[in-house]
Amino acid sequence: MSVLTTDHPAWIETEAGGRARAVHAATGVWVLSWDRSGLHMNCVDGTEDVKPEFVTTDPARLPSSVPAELKAGLDDLGLTRRLANPWLWDAITTAILRQVVRAGQARKLYRAWCKTYGTTLASPFGELAVAPTPMQVLALGDEQFAAVGAKFHRSVLQAAAQHYELHAVDWLCMDAPELAAALTSVPRIGPWTAAAAAADVTGDFSVYPHDDLAVRTWAAQIAPAYPWPDKKDKAFGPMWTGMAGPDRTALHTLTLSTLTWGSHAR
Repeated sequence: MSVLTTDHPAWIETEAGGRARAVHAATGVWVLSWDRSGLHMNCVDGTEDVKPEFVTTDPARLPSSVPAELKAGLDDLGLTRRLANPWLWDAITTAILRQVVRAGQARKLYRAWCKTYGTTLASPFGELAVAPTPMQVLALGDEQFAAVGAKFHRSVLQAAAQHYELHAVDWLCMDAPELAAALTSVPRIGPWTAAAAAADVTGDFSVYPHDDLAVRTWAAQIAPAYPWPDKKDKAFGPMWTGMAGPDRTALHTLTLSTLTWGSHAR
């Protein structure tokens, strides 16, 4: 049995206990669902020319340098699958809306943002929504950002929309490290936001901000006996990357498996 990573706030829980999400791919909008029989994908608008892709990760391949208790907890997950966000703009939007707010609040904010100003569609799992396009974001007034609780994020979302219109063609050709660096050219997008967006869209979590609170929190819960640095101690990042060693694949696996442990569906 494989496991679905559900860290992205678009995933909702269905009445039957599964998960569902609408995604904007290059040539169409899809409804994805996950239940006991596995993954289902249905193109509901546009064409099926470009299908959403999932990244499969196996924590059993983690190196022996990972602490035994942490490795054992991750091994229990088994094989995991995470959607590589097929829309770079959504990945950027999601990372921006996570700025300064806790995970639960960011999830509510993202869903309100998409439902109010994005594209909604009916599905067997209820109403689903995808994020407003860059042009739609640029057309919003100050009061509209405030109405959904995104007043703080207005300037960075609009700056990102402007830069996306100018640079998206180039950004889409970049690998994860290049993209993370390029996104920091947008005003108020710092290294954390840029790295989170790049990891989301490429599926490469070797670039994810490894000292993120979620990584720290889940790691401490998986291996409570390990002497983790305090939440504000900057030693966590180097410690984490050191556990994986020089192999970027190992760092990806360690980070994504840990995030999956905290947010997943079987």
